[in-house]
Amino acid sequence: MSAEPRINDRIRVPEVRLVGPSGEQVGIVPLAKALELAQEYDLDLVEVAANARPPVCKLMDYGKFKYESAMKAREARKNQAHTVIKEMKLRPKIDPHDYDTKKGHVVRFLKQGDKVKITIMFRGREQSRPELGFRLLQRLASDVEDLGFIESNPKQDGRNMIMVLGPHKKKTEAMAEAREAQAARKADRDATKAQAADADRETPSEAPSEAPSEA
Repeated sequence: MSAEPRINDRIRVPEVRLVGPSGEQVGIVPLAKALELAQEYDLDLVEVAANARPPVCKLMDYGKFKYESAMKAREARKNQAHTVIKEMKLRPKIDPHDYDTKKGHVVRFLKQGDKVKITIMFRGREQSRPELGFRLLQRLASDVEDLGFIESNPKQDGRNMIMVLGPHKKKTEAMAEAREAQAARKADRDATKAQAADADRETPSEAPSEAPSEA
């Protein structure tokens, strides 16, 4: 079955509940009268509630309506936020440089509005010291607390210890801020180019040197 509503002469009922072009309630009218009004307004008669008794129809520009609906759906898909879980793996005895690098990745993920699964991997005798992993996870959570929170507390999973951090910022907010920042950077670049062009125009060109006169 087609998802398209019935319009104009495709509507096959004796009467309809008519809604005017501005949303005003016209009332129950014969189908012929509704079609006549549609012609007068140069609009389409569109069945918007086929299961009502009688069906509800509205006077509208159906082509414009379809276009606007498609644009809204496209914009909704563009702004749709998909929850993403990133993963970061650490060792319980990680060196400071590696810790800072991986913390930087976690910060970036949280700023993007993504969740982060932190996995501490124990090897050999490290498995007998789970407190090392727990303290490392607590340290990381504290270091990024302005961007995220502990969504799932640290728990042992075989040889690993796992914690999940959730972002304070929603994915949609992060996407909007990223677009704004990109637009601001573009505006700055354009302004810099314009200033450079103005400076080039204002710089006077050197006058040509006069040729020496012949004796």
